[in-house]
Formats: sequence, structure tokens, C-alpha cells
Amino acid sequence: MTVSPFDHPLLSGLLGDEETARHFSVEAEIAAMLAFEHALAQAEAENGIIASDAADAITSALSSFRPDTALLRAGVAKDGVMVPELVRQIRAAIGERHGASAHFGATSQDVIDTALMLRLKSVVEHLGLLLTENILRLTTLEDRFGSRGLTGMTRMQPAIPIRVSDRVNAWRAPLQRHRERLVEQAVRLLVVQFGGAAGTLEKLGDKGPTVRAALAAKLGLGDAPQWQSQRDALADFAGWLSLVTGSLGKFGQDIALMALSVVDIKLSGGGGSSAMPHKQNPVKAEALVALARFNATQVSGMHQALVHEQERSGAAWTLEWLLLPQMVVATAASLRLAAELAGQIESLGR
Repeated sequence: MTVSPFDHPLLSGLLGDEETARHFSVEAEIAAMLAFEHALAQAEAENGIIASDAADAITSALSSFRPDTALLRAGVAKDGVMVPELVRQIRAAIGERHGASAHFGATSQDVIDTALMLRLKSVVEHLGLLLTENILRLTTLEDRFGSRGLTGMTRMQPAIPIRVSDRVNAWRAPLQRHRERLVEQAVRLLVVQFGGAAGTLEKLGDKGPTVRAALAAKLGLGDAPQWQSQRDALADFAGWLSLVTGSLGKFGQDIALMALSVVDIKLSGGGGSSAMPHKQNPVKAEALVALARFNATQVSGMHQALVHEQERSGAAWTLEWLLLPQMVVATAASLRLAAELAGQIESLGR
């Protein structure tokens, strides 16, 4: 077992999501950081902060730039972040004449946080598509089996007769609300971070807001004042991730309980047992429950990361790096598994 099951060469087949995980690779992170530096040079040249020939030199150098990742790794061990070493290498590639114009007025957190937003933009789109797929799968179940009967269960005991549509709606309605929440949150979440050393953009004078708006536009992100020590949007997003996996965990738990009896549900493609060949284990349903519980525990850490000391916190920032990528991949995996599980329901109700 590796440190994380989400990128384990075997366990990731169940608990991972390749499309989401690739946005948290070192290659994706560096590419997003270079996109920031390129857009920053253009925005600053357009507003007279750096010379146009300096911006051209930066653009030319970045088009073929490949960082020395061994030196980046050593830089992280020394500085806590890769950006100082990355900028050193970029400036060396540009050359002495224009090298100092690269990264002008920015700080490491601007690069790292904006690079995260660039990658989360693609992730949010992917999660939205997976969420819609689950809603459609559940709607199909209702169309096929909605008029059939079930025994309603309250407190794990038989209650009164209900219809399949009643239970399916309890699975689908929260997902529809989560889709609405995601649209609302994305406006606040997917914004540029650009504040300079302490959030004041002091090197840009009165042109700071104009350059920031231009930078955001070039990167396809929203414009917002610096938020380097204000992490509520990320904590809000983490809460959304936990809500989604929690709702899907309820779906998985219900399917696992229904699978105890062959009367109410028939599933295809259950998991096998090494000791009992006759068994069809509800593996995907169980994984949904586990992922829901995982994210529910991680979200408290994201709330801990709200506590930043003064204008920047290295500790709270690092805590986000430990938690958020795993929560995102867990959510994507949960959405993938839930859609697959819904597709394996051959019969529901009676």
C-alpha cells in the first residue's frame, strides 16, 4: 500500500479517478504556474509596468522552458515552496537583460494559489459533468421502476409501503441541489490570487487592480481582491465535496442494505470472494460509504486551515495541500462509482 490509495497502482482502480488526478500531477502544476508567469508578463507590459521587449523575451523563454525538477525538489525542501527556485530558473532562461522583469510584483503564493484555481477550473467542470450523469442515471431508474412497490424502512425496521420513485427521489434530489451549489460556488472559488509580498501589490502602485483584472482575464479566471489569508472559498468547496460524497454514501448504503435480500433489488457485476465463490459483494456500494466517511473526516482539517496567522501562514497553507487533492479525487471517484452502480441495477422493487 502506498501513502495514498488514490494513486495506488492497484487500489486506484476502485478509489481513484484518472481524469481528476492528472490535474494534481507535478506536470499540471508546473504548467499552470508557467501560464501564470506568461499572463503576468503580458498584463504588466500592456499597463506599462514592464517593457514590451521584456514581455516578448519572457514569452519566448517560457515557450521552450523545461524546469530542472531535481532542483525544484531541493528548493521545496529549503524554501517550503517550489516558486523561488522555479523563478530563478525562468530568469536564467530569459537572460540577464530581461530576467528581472519576470515575476515582477508577484510572490510565491500568487503563483501557487492561482495555479490551483486554473486546475480546479477543469476539475469543477469534470465534477459537474459526473454529477449530471448521476442525476440522469437515477432518472432512468425512476422511469423504469418508479411505479413498483417497496417496503419503507424507518430506523432499520419495516414501516409502510412506498414506491420505488420515493426512494429514488431521496437519492436524486440532493444531487440536484449540489449541482446548483457548485454553480454558485464556482463564481467565488475560481478567481485569481494576486497580492504581492503582503497582499498590497505595493510594487505596482495605483495600477495594481488594473493589472490584476487583466491577469485574471488572460487566465480565464474571475477578478477578485487578494485573498491569500482568506480561505473561506476553499473551505466552502471542501464542504461541498463532503456533501456530495455524503449523499452518494447514503445511496451506496441503501443499495448495500437492499442487496441483503434478492426481493427488492437485482444487481449485475458484484464483487467476488476468494473463499466463497457464490457471493456477489456490493463493492461499489461499500466504497461509496467509505469515501463519504473519508471526506467527512477531511473537511474538518480544511476548516482548521482557515486559521492563517496575519498576512500568510505556511502551516495552514501546507495543511490544504495535504487534504484538498485527496478530497477532490475521492469525490470524483465517488461520482464515477455511483454512476456505475446505478447502471448495474437490473431490477428495483416488486
